[in-house]
Amino acid sequence: MAWRCTGNTNVELVTNLMHHGLITSETVAAAMKSVDRANYVLDKEHPYEDSPQSIGHNATISAPHMHAHAAELLLPYLRPGARVLDVGTGSGYLTSVLHRLVGPHGGTVVGIEHLPALTALAESNIRADGLGAALDQQAIVLVTGDGRLGYPENGPYEAIHVGAAARTIPPALVEQLASPGRMVIPVGTYSQRLMQVDKSARGEITQKDLFGVVYVPLTDRPKSSV
Repeated sequence: MAWRCTGNTNVELVTNLMHHGLITSETVAAAMKSVDRANYVLDKEHPYEDSPQSIGHNATISAPHMHAHAAELLLPYLRPGARVLDVGTGSGYLTSVLHRLVGPHGGTVVGIEHLPALTALAESNIRADGLGAALDQQAIVLVTGDGRLGYPENGPYEAIHVGAAARTIPPALVEQLASPGRMVIPVGTYSQRLMQVDKSARGEITQKDLFGVVYVPLTDRPKSSV
């Protein structure tokens, strides 16, 4: 069904996602409408296709319906002022959507990438989308590092999104979840599952298997990359 959601404009794309039940929250819809996907893709002729697209460096921007799923799953924890970690920020698209959900009232979104070139790409795209002030004021923080280790300096995080598949759930990310908090992460190699990891107010951890997915792997930075 997701392929039917492709639009000619950003608003039409999001409207189609709502029509087919892939977005149910008006809050998520408004956030995605305010972030123009055309500013975050390399293929400027087809920016509103509901499909993943290459952004170079063996990385992709996920299909819009997967970003919608992630935002809706994390929404109960995306309150104004919340702290959010986006592992594998890629082109910066979902980082910007998450900022729209938590940023206006003191929230912070940290986007982490393993390649400096992708960190730079995300910054350029976010500025092109009119969010330069959020970067300058550190409402959006972009860092280069091993996403499996998270970014404890700005934690703990009420919400963590992981945009690449880990072999197993990284313990450091579970540690950096706030109590309460939620993480959405694809897990596996050949067979991948989208997992929801919740931490209760008492610090108790529960995991929920959501559905099968296909993501690029969460990997180390190649030795020769910059």
